[in-house]
Amino acid sequence: MPNILIADDHDLVLDTIAAYLETVDGFTVFTATNVQDAMEKMRGLDAIDLLILDYNMPGMNGLNGLEQARKAFPAVKVALMSGVASREVATSAMANGAHGFIPKSLTAASMVNAIQFVLSGERYFPFDFGSNEENSKPNSAFADLSDREMQTLEQLSIGLSNKEIARNLGVQEVTIKLHVKNVFAKLGVSNRTQAALLAKENQLF
Repeated sequence: MPNILIADDHDLVLDTIAAYLETVDGFTVFTATNVQDAMEKMRGLDAIDLLILDYNMPGMNGLNGLEQARKAFPAVKVALMSGVASREVATSAMANGAHGFIPKSLTAASMVNAIQFVLSGERYFPFDFGSNEENSKPNSAFADLSDREMQTLEQLSIGLSNKEIARNLGVQEVTIKLHVKNVFAKLGVSNRTQAALLAKENQLF
């Protein structure tokens, strides 16, 4: 059962996120209100799997709080969360060892997906994060997908297996495996979860 510690100085945000995550099977959620509080609670708790730090809370001092947590608890996954940080901050956080960057603008379900993604050992960074004009445009890589590859992407985005997709499209499973491989290559992703997140964040389906 994954143990998560969320640190945020806004009580309403903290309580709302914690309350929702506690409804998700398998999550045990602890909370803190600043970096110092988070560090103290980390030392007093056993087996925290993921520490989520709000970028703007007291004690963070930019990415210093992230670096402090990574050094103090190298075995624990650490992610940043923010509603205002820029794409540059998010990129710097990932370069400095963050396992994920979670915008507060995510829907509740997407936040759960992001947390599960990080807990599974992957690194989460929203492909369309940021508000500049370039980032607001749909990913041009989708234009390179064939009709069949787009159909494959749509079905894997709702969690269907290759076998299920093959049955729905009336082709052999080996053909779907090839389509999936091509989709990954054209979109620059390495797994089904990343492909599905990219499609969702570009509002394709």
